[in-house]
Amino acid sequence: MALSEAIPVEEPVRPSEFVEALAKGLAILECFDAAHPEMTLSEVARRVNLSPAAARRSLITLQTLGYVGQRNKRFHLRPRVMTLGSAFYFASRLDEVMQPELRELVQRFGDASSVGTLDGHDVIYIAHNTVQRQRRAAAVVGARYPACATSLGRVLLAGLPDCELEDYIATVQPQALTTKSLTDPAELHREILAVREAGYATTVDQLDYGITALAVPVRGVDGRTVAALNTSGYTGMVTPESLVAERLPTLRMVAARIGQSIERYPVLQSVIGN
Repeated sequence: MALSEAIPVEEPVRPSEFVEALAKGLAILECFDAAHPEMTLSEVARRVNLSPAAARRSLITLQTLGYVGQRNKRFHLRPRVMTLGSAFYFASRLDEVMQPELRELVQRFGDASSVGTLDGHDVIYIAHNTVQRQRRAAAVVGARYPACATSLGRVLLAGLPDCELEDYIATVQPQALTTKSLTDPAELHREILAVREAGYATTVDQLDYGITALAVPVRGVDGRTVAALNTSGYTGMVTPESLVAERLPTLRMVAARIGQSIERYPVLQSVIGN
């Protein structure tokens, strides 16, 4: 997946207590990815829009704390970074709530199943189960992809209030991840409205070749979409029509159970619902 040289960051209103140095450090941790596993100081600085001096101070701090390593003037993440994500994963009870449901779907239909939430223009995968082995875009826990290119993301976008969806359409710049990727914002808007009307989304080869997926919303007790659940298979072996005919009722039933489970866990309700 192509990424711009600098990580785009939405600028929320910052309170007076906002710690700029901490924000810079977190931005540096987030700028490492599959396409940039190792970077020089200047590359890191460019990716997070910092001066080399500011980036160097943050990198030295992160290196001292054990989150970043260095080899031949190139920086890389160290395993300690995983403690940040695992703390959220276990504290929020994600494994306890999500995995039994995803395993049931995979045992019944094969292929793969995921749960995701919306973060800005992206969808973040918070749970995943699969029997698939073919090399393609990985839907592992913590993976982050453009919402417009995934069935999960389109369901989540469809669940936004009109004003938030309009803001998204006005600012999104969809990338052509495959030759089938939907890149026209107006066409994307129409697709999301159709998803809202249907109550589900299907995609074929939008994020990567070989992925055909069906997703439905996971709703809270107030009816608001708080997450999305999908099932996916290999393009050519499944079609959107076959997924809808064979899996949609079960997918909706499991999504309803996940929504009910979220309500029973206050921490999970808070982290997913906000």
